[in-house]
Amino acid sequence: MLTLALPKGRLATESIDLMISKGWLSSKPDPDSKELIYNDPKGKIRILLVRSQDVATYVEQCAADAGISGWDVLKEGGYDLAAPLDLKIGKCRLSLAAPEGYTLETRHRKIRVATKYPNLAREFFFHKGLSCEIFKLYGSIELAPLVGLSDCIVDLVSTGGTLKANGLKELDIILESSARLVFNRSSLYGKRKEAVEFMESLSGGT
Repeated sequence: MLTLALPKGRLATESIDLMISKGWLSSKPDPDSKELIYNDPKGKIRILLVRSQDVATYVEQCAADAGISGWDVLKEGGYDLAAPLDLKIGKCRLSLAAPEGYTLETRHRKIRVATKYPNLAREFFFHKGLSCEIFKLYGSIELAPLVGLSDCIVDLVSTGGTLKANGLKELDIILESSARLVFNRSSLYGKRKEAVEFMESLSGGT
């Protein structure tokens, strides 16, 4: 049996649907259950439901054999994980956005940036030769430039509807993201047969 860490929410739902379609799961966990561990009756997969930011940590520390996490989270954290497989689900982009009329060329001081991704944001501005001050926030990132906390934001964008509703526009795409299947190196070696079979089965996504 493989223990798989999944992020709660939409990505978990898409991942579970994919695994059901590939024959790894027989049914979905009860959406009304408060249990955080789901043992599928087929006996192939045990699921741990955790916060999206915690998936990689559970896998890296061998509390789970594998996990499904956004590429944005994996790149931000710099985790030591093996064999990232692009599942072609959970697609979004990490973008730089700012109020209408703002451009990086109009700056007169250090650029103030609000984000949940300080490492990726800092790297982006560094490669552009720009100085920035990072404010790490955990939610409602779009609010920061509206109240003067920041000049711009770096955040995940799916449709762009939230940005538009708050008078913000995308200035640049920093990273294209989708869900990746990752393993810790211990499980990839110790459960190699199951791991390879699982990866090959899910390869190609939906």
